[in-house]
Amino acid sequence: MRAWLVVAIAALVLGALAGVPAYEASTPHAIWQEIAWPFARDGWPAGRAFRCNAAACGGDIEVYIRPKLGFCNCATGVADDDEVDRVADVDLISPHFVPLQAGKAVRVADMPGRIRAYELKTGDGAPHGAIGIAVSHRCDLLVAAAQGRGDAAVVQRAALELLASAETARWVKLAMNTQ
Repeated sequence: MRAWLVVAIAALVLGALAGVPAYEASTPHAIWQEIAWPFARDGWPAGRAFRCNAAACGGDIEVYIRPKLGFCNCATGVADDDEVDRVADVDLISPHFVPLQAGKAVRVADMPGRIRAYELKTGDGAPHGAIGIAVSHRCDLLVAAAQGRGDAAVVQRAALELLASAETARWVKLAMNTQ
């Protein structure tokens, strides 16, 4: 009887240990690789950039996130789609972007704002979907832009999963001084 108990406990422990890699692979950061900030310097500090491959995200997708401290209307936050178009850094990916529809309200790390989908015109001629996100905390903005070949809905889903991950939310809160 005692040997049976030892075998059962060992099986449970080994099963739990085998599940750790599967759990880690299912979390957003396990499928995202951090890459160097790909854009030239501008008036704002570089942010963080991530890439997810087609097998994991439904398309090769890149997400670029950065705070723009002191750059928001303190009273209204992100007020409309025109503001998302102006501040969300989609123009860094390509200056030729066209909104696909009206934006929607969104929350990232408990900050309210807006998200909007775009079609990008790029040099390779392939269709690219993109999204722009702008959320605010007091007088500060957090912006994210994401792009990938194909459908903007796929890009949006992947970007929101990355932004909702615990690791990214922690970084956002630190970067935005919201802790």
